[in-house]
Amino acid sequence: MERYGLNQVVQLVGPHGTLQLFGVPLVGLTADNAKKLLFSVVFVAVVYVAQRLIRLVLRMFVREGASLRIVFWTRQGIQLLTAIVMVIGLLSIWFNDPKTLATGLGLVSAGLAFAMQRAVMAFIGYLVILRGRTFNVGDRIAMGGVRGDVIELGFMQTIIMEMGEPPGEQGDQPAMWVEARQYTGRVVTVTNDKLFDSPVYNYSREFPYLWEEMRIPVPYDGDRRKAEQILLEAANKYTVKIAELSRETLEELKRRYFLKDSDLMPRVYYRLTDNWIEMAVRFVTGDSGIRGLKDAMSRDILEAFEKAKISIASGTYQVVGMPPLEVRLKEA
Repeated sequence: MERYGLNQVVQLVGPHGTLQLFGVPLVGLTADNAKKLLFSVVFVAVVYVAQRLIRLVLRMFVREGASLRIVFWTRQGIQLLTAIVMVIGLLSIWFNDPKTLATGLGLVSAGLAFAMQRAVMAFIGYLVILRGRTFNVGDRIAMGGVRGDVIELGFMQTIIMEMGEPPGEQGDQPAMWVEARQYTGRVVTVTNDKLFDSPVYNYSREFPYLWEEMRIPVPYDGDRRKAEQILLEAANKYTVKIAELSRETLEELKRRYFLKDSDLMPRVYYRLTDNWIEMAVRFVTGDSGIRGLKDAMSRDILEAFEKAKISIASGTYQVVGMPPLEVRLKEA
C-alpha cells in the first residue's frame, strides 16, 4: 500500500506558487491568495469584535431614558463606520495595484448593476432616507402600502410596527381588522427601494399633528345651534392645548417651506343631505392616541345631546300611504 507524505499531498508548484492537492492543481489558489484569505478572515473577526466592544461601551454611556433618535444615530454611525472600515480593509488586502483595483471595481460594479439591481437600489434608498431626512426611527409613516411606526432602519430594509386603518381607509391594501390607527401586532419588513416606487407619508416628521374630523348627523327639526355648541365644547375640551402647542410647530414649518396659514382651532362645518344636516367638527390632534380622544369626545357629545334632547339622525323609512286591499274568499 502506497503511503503519501504531507509534502506529496499538498505542494506549491510553478512560479506563482499554485497550490496542488494530490498532484491536481487548484486553479486560482496560490500561496499569496491563501495568505490574503487568512488575513481577510482575521481582519473581519477583529472588526466584528471591535464593533461589539464599541456598542458595549456606548451602551454604558447612553442612559436608558435617552432619546430614540440618539440611540438610532449611534447605531447607524457604528454600522456605517464598520462597513467603511471593512470595505477599505478588504480592498487593501486583496488589491495591491491601483490598476487592478480599478479593473476589479469596474467588473464588480457591472455585475452588481445587473444581478443585484434591487439590492443596490435598496442601499441607495437607505442613503436617501438618511440624507433626505425622509423619516427616522420612531416616526409614523406609510411606505410600500404599510402604515405604522418605524422600529428599525437597516441598509436594505425598514422594519415597521404595523397599525390599523380608520374606516375611510379600509379599502386600501392590505386588508385590516383594526379600524383605527393602533397597532395590529404585525411587524412588517419593507425594502428601502420602495422609496422610489411610491410616496412616503410621514405622520410625525415635520408636523407631529393631524387634522381630524367627526361627523354627526342632526335632524332638520333639531336644535342645530345647540348641537354646534356641544360639538365645539367637546373639541375645545380635549384639543385646545394641542392647538396651542402645534402653533409654534406650524410657524416653524411655514418659515422653512412655502405653506399657507391654516386654522388650528376647532370649527364645525355644515353639509346638507336629503335626510339630515351633517355636522363635521374639525380639530387638531397628535399623531397618536386619536382613537382614545375620539372616544372621550363621543361620550361627552352623547351625554350633552341627551340633556339637550337632540336626537342623532338615522336612515329610516316612513310609509305614507297604501293602496286599498281587497280579499276574496272562494266558496267551498
